[in-house]
Amino acid sequence: MRWKRAAGRLLLVCSLLFAGHAGTQTAQPTADPDGRGPITLVTGGDLTGYLRGVLDGWNDSHPREKVTLVELPDAADEVRAQLVSELRSGSDRFDVLNIDVAWTSEFAAAGWITPVDGRRFPLNRFLPSVVDTATFRGRLYAVPYVTNAGLLYYRKDILDREGARPPRTWAELEHLAKTVAPKYGLDGYAGQLLPYEGLTANVGEAVQSAGGSLLAGEGTRVTADSPEVRRGLSFLLDGVREGWIPKRALTFKEEESRKAFEDGRLLFLRNWPYAYKLANTPPSKVAGKFGAVPLPGPDGPGSSALGGSNLAVNAHSRHQKSAAELISYLTSKSVQRQVLTKGGLPPVWADLYADPRLVRQFPYLSTLKQSLLTARPRLKSPQYDQVSLAIQAVMHDALTHRRSTDATVARLTRELRAIVGRG
Repeated sequence: MRWKRAAGRLLLVCSLLFAGHAGTQTAQPTADPDGRGPITLVTGGDLTGYLRGVLDGWNDSHPREKVTLVELPDAADEVRAQLVSELRSGSDRFDVLNIDVAWTSEFAAAGWITPVDGRRFPLNRFLPSVVDTATFRGRLYAVPYVTNAGLLYYRKDILDREGARPPRTWAELEHLAKTVAPKYGLDGYAGQLLPYEGLTANVGEAVQSAGGSLLAGEGTRVTADSPEVRRGLSFLLDGVREGWIPKRALTFKEEESRKAFEDGRLLFLRNWPYAYKLANTPPSKVAGKFGAVPLPGPDGPGSSALGGSNLAVNAHSRHQKSAAELISYLTSKSVQRQVLTKGGLPPVWADLYADPRLVRQFPYLSTLKQSLLTARPRLKSPQYDQVSLAIQAVMHDALTHRRSTDATVARLTRELRAIVGRG
């Protein structure tokens, strides 16, 4: 009898385990045959808090395809790390990815995002420079969503008092940072020089403004050993060595540098356009007291890194048709207008930059468009993450320990060749 009771208990346990397993199996999501259903949009931190309101418009008209917003940290490096972890595992947790423009080639080469049909999107209405950021080896793998170009923010009230104009060249910037800033108890100039993605952008801008490049041939050839690269890197290295770029700037990301400017501690700031709206809003101490111009270069206006983000569809998404339609919605002209008016972010539609109502509300739009048209995409490479990390490590060490320009170029060339394999 004990044997029968034990056997009965074993059968009961087995049946419960099987039922639980079967229940788990049937609960597993399966792809809808029409590719439609609820979707999830993942993005870096929404610093201006506009995106949920934009998505409400979609959710109101798509009750069966509602989108859930997942916000990751602000820092690009942390966003990328979390996305890569999900995508490498084949996860379908995220359907639409709002990715940094510099990641498109890497994600496409890895097979994490699926090609999109460019005929579904008004690409001919977009700024010409932004579409290239969404392509890899001649195919469109994403759709431009917001764009970005670095601007030089300056204390207009102080320059007006000194009878000085905003700098157009590095020499003018250096002179004002050395002579005017100390008179008012300010630091001269800061960008984003902490070792993260922002440092890669700042370095790239200095190099390309001087006419140089670090890589060529879609990331297959190293071109760092040149007089132009030396001139570009010297702008940053000499600035820190001479003190008109303060040492504290080596700890700045976008937000730290923005707050330093808003607190009235900087004469000049390199930052993205999102900072304009925030710096012009109380309790900012510089509201109404600053202006913005294109980044200076060696002999005239420089060239910004082309920033921004693209929208891509996860290759493992179960609802790819809904995902593609959400991208169409987010890149429509009406939503792109909200991207600017509610988010303070630069839209990809070209004619919005000449809209009289928007220009009145955002007087820096013509300056921004000028910067966008001369901006260049960051390095394109399937090994972008390794390349960016190498640039960050070499440059932050050089800035911190005040290495010479020649030593920095030599080390950077070695590091990049070790990744790329030739050049």
